[in-house]
Amino acid sequence: MTLSTEKRVPRITVIGSLVFDLVARVDQRPKQGETRIGHDFGMFPGGKGANQAVQAARCRADVHMVGRVGDDFFGKELIQSLENCGVNISRVKTDKTTTTAVGCIIVDDSGDNSIVVVPQANMKCTKEDVDEALEVLQESDLLLLQLEIPLEVIDYAAKKACELDCRVILNPAPAALLPEDLLSCVDYLTPNESELEILTQKTLKTEKDIESAAKSLLEHGLKAVIVTLGEKGACQVTNQGVLYHPAFKVKAVDTTGAGDAFTGALAVQLAEGKRLEEAIQTANAAGAAAVVKKGAQPSLACLEDIEFFLSEQSK
Repeated sequence: MTLSTEKRVPRITVIGSLVFDLVARVDQRPKQGETRIGHDFGMFPGGKGANQAVQAARCRADVHMVGRVGDDFFGKELIQSLENCGVNISRVKTDKTTTTAVGCIIVDDSGDNSIVVVPQANMKCTKEDVDEALEVLQESDLLLLQLEIPLEVIDYAAKKACELDCRVILNPAPAALLPEDLLSCVDYLTPNESELEILTQKTLKTEKDIESAAKSLLEHGLKAVIVTLGEKGACQVTNQGVLYHPAFKVKAVDTTGAGDAFTGALAVQLAEGKRLEEAIQTANAAGAAAVVKKGAQPSLACLEDIEFFLSEQSK
């Protein structure tokens, strides 16, 4: 008998947000009370949950999205984008009682952004949506969560994943204080610096501050806290120690979705059984690849491009 050498495709469930992004580009973001003339405008599918689902799918995972949109143009476009990217959309509900979430994004010429999200349908997600996805969650290697749907649904989903022995990655964005029993169900936490400050109620001015704050979260049973540091890379904090992963040097065009690219790629690497250090290296490459293009989902790189990026950087 010949044993198959075919690589198993990791399965990832994403329970989270779908947002349609309206993006204006300006030379400088306006100050309070100021009006500025923009020089470009775009409409892109986004939302932290959907972005991470797309990135995971582009890294060749079997991805199932759980969430809600409104019965409108934006909702149809978001669902179509996910489907085009290979994400299973059978558990994305069209809610006729509300409208699709919208993100208003201002990007300056350095690539930095300011974002306002109007959550709408995302806040209609329920525990019943999670229950209806338990069959696929039971067969998943990993659950991906963010904070753009109701906290009680996130908490419920994480606890269900724990019961099913499914690992959990929580991207705590937008930042909020989290209950201890939720954190105890999370394996990997991926905050940026400002989110880490809010999570721990600590002021972060130095690397030591970041390390200390991240270590304090490990007390809840987390396997690792991976702090994304923008152009400085990422800081990996585990009970075994601290390790910094420098960022890849690129010229940023639009940083929207970079954190989602990082988390989505990280999830696939961990689901495949890669070492955390290797997973973060690939996630850093995905994040770097995302900032050189406009928009959230359109900027997310496929696995071949990420691998090429890594090989070029190693020369």
